[in-house]
Amino acid sequence: MKNYFLLLAITFISVSTFAQNDANAKKILDGVSAKLKTFKGINANFSYVSKSRSGKTNSAVNGKILVKGNKYYIQQGKTEIFCDGSKTWNYNGDQEVTVSSVGDDAKTITPQRLLSNFYDKDFTYKLISSAGSFHEIEMTPVDRRKNFQKVNVFVDKAKMMITKARILDKSSNIIEFTLRNINTNATIPDASFVFNKNKYKKNIEVIE
Repeated sequence: MKNYFLLLAITFISVSTFAQNDANAKKILDGVSAKLKTFKGINANFSYVSKSRSGKTNSAVNGKILVKGNKYYIQQGKTEIFCDGSKTWNYNGDQEVTVSSVGDDAKTITPQRLLSNFYDKDFTYKLISSAGSFHEIEMTPVDRRKNFQKVNVFVDKAKMMITKARILDKSSNIIEFTLRNINTNATIPDASFVFNKNKYKKNIEVIE
């Protein structure tokens, strides 16, 4: 779950232009980026569904996500991921926490990135549809070594933020991600994004 969620979900960072990108898609994504900079903090629930290429559901989970600037927290069952913008703590829900630097996740889409303007540097993209309540934009990674073929993001027209995403991995499996119950004015203390060993089992192992 860790690898694919990090495939899904953050940093609103450097931008460069690719001539083959769709101008209409860029306008929408730039609007999402500008809107998100006005949010105090994001608190939301999510659903995460993995399907085989034949459409059979392999797994389905629900969880919680908090985002504040370049910080995030993800909780799904007993497992938790904390990121304070510099370090990421992956707690397996039992007796182990793995600590890594944010740079170690550079080849994935972190939760911030799905909510940000990461797109110009890492993807080529085009607008697929603007029917109904969403703009659908197909994004293909520039780096072909990434472990997915493409990402389709769905921008909620009313909220002007990405609330759904669908990923096609290298094996043609599909991962679907949806945000629900979104609060974009949440007050979130910085301590929420740091793993505090004192709140867990005394014999927990921290691996750095």
